[in-house]
Amino acid sequence: MLEMKRLRLLWELGARGTVAAVAEALNYSPSAVSQQLGILEREAGVPLLRRVGRALELTPAGEALVAETEELLAGLERAEAALHRVRAEVTGTIRVAAFQTAMLAIVPRALRRLREEYPRLRVEVVQHEPGAALRETWARGFDLVIAEQYPGHSTEHFAGLDREPLTRDPIRLGLPVPGTGGSGSDDRFDAVRTLADAAELPWVMEPHGAATRHWAEQACRSAGFEPDVRYETADLQAHVRLIESGNAVALLPGLVHVGAEHRMRLVELEGAPRRRIFTAARAASGGHPALAAVRTALAEEAAALSFA
Repeated sequence: MLEMKRLRLLWELGARGTVAAVAEALNYSPSAVSQQLGILEREAGVPLLRRVGRALELTPAGEALVAETEELLAGLERAEAALHRVRAEVTGTIRVAAFQTAMLAIVPRALRRLREEYPRLRVEVVQHEPGAALRETWARGFDLVIAEQYPGHSTEHFAGLDREPLTRDPIRLGLPVPGTGGSGSDDRFDAVRTLADAAELPWVMEPHGAATRHWAEQACRSAGFEPDVRYETADLQAHVRLIESGNAVALLPGLVHVGAEHRMRLVELEGAPRRRIFTAARAASGGHPALAAVRTALAEEAAALSFA
């Protein structure tokens, strides 16, 4: 009889690629993971793994077993959801991954609502880069992810993850207000009326690899210039401070401004681009009352937002 915990380790290896990554994700030592996979292989009676250089790869038998294990894991999630649906009270723990601006603008109000309505529901939230968080939700590291999609920039799709829209926030050019930049620099900022007018200004952007960075660079190039990126940070609050202090300009999504009184000038972009914000969860867990409660709270708070 094959043991479910060991099957899960094999599935994780198929999803994450290395024993080290499996060990880190599940808080095991690499030697313990290797030992359990060896036991599983002996139980199966056929080779499940083969060594290629220093890496382990699944054999055809291993791939077949991983595919069947995926169905078993989904079935367990559906069974757990069914048990929770017959309970009189919403309980359990939901692990959520969210990007920074959603953490600031949507999550706090949703958590307060959930705390009042479902006192026995535990919600754990981790700030996480959206692309990686989608993969980690597919890999069962999170139950729910709040993710983003910029215009013309599709996020990776994972089989078995559903998506529900939350809101669409405008993307605008943020500039220092007149009188902020200090002697000799105000005229350059004050004269900007379009994105093309910001061609000679210093920019702050997220690091390379982020969807926001790719979109912002493409927007600038479409406007006819290569941005002078002098500052890089994934922290959008740092973007705001660099703009307010007269040091940079940036393309900012609307969630940055929700609930905050920023001292900056916002310029609308041609075509009024908007970022799509959505939640994603494994379809197998979609019937879980706790997950449904969290998604509903997030959707209601997102619907109440104003992007003035």
